[in-house]
Amino acid sequence: MEQTVKTLGKSTLEEFASQIRGTIVFPTDKSYDEERKIYNGMIDKHPGLIVKCVDVADVISCVNFGRENSLLIAVRGGGHNGGGLGLCNDGLVIDLSGLKFVRVDITEKTVRVGGGNIWGEVDHATHPFGLAVPAGIISTTGVGGLTLGGGVGHLSRKYGLTIDNLLEADMVLADGSFVTVSANQNQDLFWAIRGGGGNFGIVTSFKFQAHDVKMVFGGPTLWPIEKTEEIMSWYHDFINNSPDELNGFITTMVIPGPPFPDHLHNKHFCGIVWCYVGNLEKAEEVFKPILEMNPFFEHVFEMPYPTVQTLFDGLLPPGFQWYWRADFFNELVPELQKVHKEFGTNIPTPLSQMHLYPISGAASRVGKEETPWAYRDAKYAGVIVGVDPDPANANKITQWCKDYFDATHPFSSGGAYSNFMMEEGQERVQASYKHNYERLSEIKRKYDPNNLFRVNQNIQPKK
Repeated sequence: MEQTVKTLGKSTLEEFASQIRGTIVFPTDKSYDEERKIYNGMIDKHPGLIVKCVDVADVISCVNFGRENSLLIAVRGGGHNGGGLGLCNDGLVIDLSGLKFVRVDITEKTVRVGGGNIWGEVDHATHPFGLAVPAGIISTTGVGGLTLGGGVGHLSRKYGLTIDNLLEADMVLADGSFVTVSANQNQDLFWAIRGGGGNFGIVTSFKFQAHDVKMVFGGPTLWPIEKTEEIMSWYHDFINNSPDELNGFITTMVIPGPPFPDHLHNKHFCGIVWCYVGNLEKAEEVFKPILEMNPFFEHVFEMPYPTVQTLFDGLLPPGFQWYWRADFFNELVPELQKVHKEFGTNIPTPLSQMHLYPISGAASRVGKEETPWAYRDAKYAGVIVGVDPDPANANKITQWCKDYFDATHPFSSGGAYSNFMMEEGQERVQASYKHNYERLSEIKRKYDPNNLFRVNQNIQPKK
């Protein structure tokens, strides 16, 4: 039976506190409301206690304490999870933000990263050595959450998903034991965490393969929303026949304000954000057919890789209201293009938007059973987000997002990238892992038979 922190005696809590080097935050503490905040301001959960761990020993103590006292456990890394699954009500939040380090091995071109790091910290450490690890598109995203769900971003077509570059991980399991997983150790767990989320334990450190990426060429190109069907049709053919070095995700969006020029503000666009990691001497040639599509606005230029990773950080700071829905797609058929044009024309708030990320190139050349990420044959990972700083607009952005999803879902492949999902139920989770769910469920039974780690896109232990 699940207990709450309130039901625990004072002596039990005091004994636990004596085992922790980090900080324990209770609801009575002045910092509590600040500490329980996460990236999505729409999430308002009240944990029984938050433990800000500073080392692996703290994590082990937390796991044992939570298990022995039948507490609901949530694990928070960067806090970016759309559904707010780094928090829980009345239970224990194991906060990894104190487990931060980045160690670059320039000989092997590998990077060791703490479970509490965010991607901007990794980029900062690797860039001076001309290296990068494939990640997402926002630098404030947590390393742990993004990696365990898959990791789609600017480098996916050239170097694959983040999980395709994961070499090793250290984990605390549900029984409190500590293990290292890799291709040579605990292979079943290593397979499971490369897309299976936080279902199997708490990852306290990651080891990634890095790649030679220093300067890139890219940025946004925008067309009036009325041209959505034309641009999507061209984009589908163009990106799927482009060299792996070129990535571009397509979007319907409203320009909210600076740093974009005044004449673009509050106008609706179909846009593509590009990132080219090939020979920069060939960039002009690569971008020639793009610019021949006569964008209404373009700002493509040579920049350090960390710059492209931070292009949108200023527009999307922590604390805004967010509602997410997502799907995979194989084709951008004319009927689907028409839906994108319709909903792109009626975006309710300036920061709400739709993205389609290409799953082609290197990301598509990994077998669909080599990792839990089952949709390697999909062409796009799509996401619709309602975003606004004002809680008064929460219902408006949520309804637009749901309606947009309902209109596009019939054209989808059936599942979604787990990092783009809210709490949507077991059927949706199973659809997102497809043929790999059964194997994940068996591994879950082996390592977490009582489903201690269930505040996530949950994989049920096989019965």
